[in-house]
Amino acid sequence: MLRALVVTASLLLSSLAAAVEYINIKPLDQVVPASIGTVKGGVLQVPFISWGGDIAVIHANGNSLSTQANSIAAQQGLQLRLTREDDFAKQVQHYLKGDSPFLRGTIGMLNMAMDVISKDAKTKPIVIYKLTDSAGGDALVVKPGIKTVKDLKGKTVVLQAYGPHVDYLSRILADAGLTFKDINVRWVKDLTGTDNSPMAAFYEKDIDAVFVIIPDALALTSGGTVGTGAEDSVKGAKILLSTKTADTVIADVYAVRSDFFKQNRELVEKFARSLLLGQESMTNVVQQRSVDSKAYEQMMRAAAKGLLDSEQALADAEGMYQDARHVGYDGNVKFFANNTYPRRFTVIVKESQNGLQQVGLLRQQQEVAQAKWDYDKLKKGLSQVNVAEAPKFDESKVAALVTQKQQQGNLDQGELFSFEVFFQPNQKTFSAELYEDAFKKVMDLASTYGGAIITVEGHSDPMNYLRKRKANASQMVLGRIKQAARNLSLSRAQEVRDNIIDFAKSKGVSLDSSQFAVIGHGISAPKTGVCGADPCVPKTEKQWRSNMRVQFRILQVEAESSVFRPL
Repeated sequence: MLRALVVTASLLLSSLAAAVEYINIKPLDQVVPASIGTVKGGVLQVPFISWGGDIAVIHANGNSLSTQANSIAAQQGLQLRLTREDDFAKQVQHYLKGDSPFLRGTIGMLNMAMDVISKDAKTKPIVIYKLTDSAGGDALVVKPGIKTVKDLKGKTVVLQAYGPHVDYLSRILADAGLTFKDINVRWVKDLTGTDNSPMAAFYEKDIDAVFVIIPDALALTSGGTVGTGAEDSVKGAKILLSTKTADTVIADVYAVRSDFFKQNRELVEKFARSLLLGQESMTNVVQQRSVDSKAYEQMMRAAAKGLLDSEQALADAEGMYQDARHVGYDGNVKFFANNTYPRRFTVIVKESQNGLQQVGLLRQQQEVAQAKWDYDKLKKGLSQVNVAEAPKFDESKVAALVTQKQQQGNLDQGELFSFEVFFQPNQKTFSAELYEDAFKKVMDLASTYGGAIITVEGHSDPMNYLRKRKANASQMVLGRIKQAARNLSLSRAQEVRDNIIDFAKSKGVSLDSSQFAVIGHGISAPKTGVCGADPCVPKTEKQWRSNMRVQFRILQVEAESSVFRPL
């Protein structure tokens, strides 16, 4: 992803290192002048940014920055002038002055501006459309010694100030039981391509992790493997996770000024409809590129020119398209109108504001309004409506991968997060009534990390085996006990997995069953440890009960591309 977001040169910089200048970050209301004007009439100025989701915006305008005759926008009665504005602070200034009634950014960027754009009722934002989720364009790169997100505790992390990664960091810290207070954050001016970017900072010895766009992540890690130290890579560096895994963390949206919305609701609705039609048309052009290569090339060259200033940057534009999940009609309905969807608008707004408050970029939490469109009205003329979601994973390959990891004893490799639930002796069922909090957590994690595998791992009580061993039972008897324990733990894991999926369904949430892998460890990995070839004998009732558990792991498997079904 090329989110070439720049922060204004007026920001106070302090040189904390020879090569990289770090920013003393301030809330945006201390950076952006709050000069409020009225929106000018005539041709509407619409901002866009250098991101694959904005290809649809340019395409809807007739593959042009100015509205072309017979384009989707023109057919909606719109006259637009698209302007790329990757400096979000400048975008906010134009919004307040009335140069444009629209803001274009992520939910997190919008929340960063809330203190300044909500001072006057006229400029309070109303979110009108979701363009995309980042689905591979953003990544967390770490140095050796950081194996899970929990390992970030006490480490120094660099990211772009006022950029798209603040929410990303906030969410994964929360899932690991951490906050911004547990890490040392350093802010840089630029996202990519300069000496004041996260990638540049990563070469410094005291920097442990950085949030970068995927081209920088691949460079730092020798193509997404492990950095060799050659060329632009850092020895031992790896991608801990990208938005290919955390694929609903960064949502890109359009918002509009309240005063403009109240006076021009029909016009704003036409703009939203043009985006819906534009995304659908764009998707069709991509799918039919082998049949109509001319239409595809025309669209992508216009995108390359608009996003990257060069029609020749065709390959980069294609990569940007693939880094985003273009959500269309179904995604907007789910995001704004489905009150059971775990990653809905209100949830992400609150999640974002929690993190921004922690880091001092938002003074107080406040409601962010949405347009509340009549989606039945908006869907007229669309063909990509209520499209069934295909499984993301090849279940047989997931099972083979997990089995291999289990046999090699490295299930913890690629682990992002894990937690456990415990059961009673001889417990047969795992109902939602008993485990509702855990089921909700799994449901949320599955929805947030849609590109990760979730293992459900059953463990059994080894006491029966240990008693029989003490009584000098034969190896055949002991072997049968071990196998029975494996079978029991597997059936428990399967029941837990099935009950979670059923629980989610009862809440109106459809989980992808291909995302889950079940494992029966039996007594091979007791909480109390292994002594020689057998489980250690529990010394207390607490230790005994600790072995009766089901463990959940969220595994990053981005390097295992074969487990994903081709799109």
